[in-house]
Amino acid sequence: MTGRTYDEVAVGEELPPLPIPLTRTLIVATAIASRDYQDVHHDPGLAAERGSKDVFMNILTTNGLVDRYVTEWAGPAAVVKAIRIRLGVPNYPGDTMTLTGTVTAKHDEDHRVEIAVRGENGLGAHVTGTAVVRLPAKGAT
Repeated sequence: MTGRTYDEVAVGEELPPLPIPLTRTLIVATAIASRDYQDVHHDPGLAAERGSKDVFMNILTTNGLVDRYVTEWAGPAAVVKAIRIRLGVPNYPGDTMTLTGTVTAKHDEDHRVEIAVRGENGLGAHVTGTAVVRLPAKGAT
């Protein structure tokens, strides 16, 4: 496996988009796996009673998908220092969320890279935020 080094990353660089099909299984299984037993994440009838059109993805899953997106781009030597996200519209089954990102800053003193991340589905922005990763120096991977 190879990864990115701090030296080869430039501010303004765009990460490749990552489409994620939003299946009912993904939404339910990841809610249960993260020990989030709120009925709106696994019971369509109760979700509807609470005003939702269907079950929807929980924030822990969204956070994990953002982490996956950034680390797949950065590589195995990257260290995630922070993920700060804000949820928007729900992720419902049957849609696709596409994650995109742009490098917005580099910090030479500790090789940190800041990435603006956005996840869009058919309703609009599901997640927006920032991820910060520390990358190895050239020749360190």
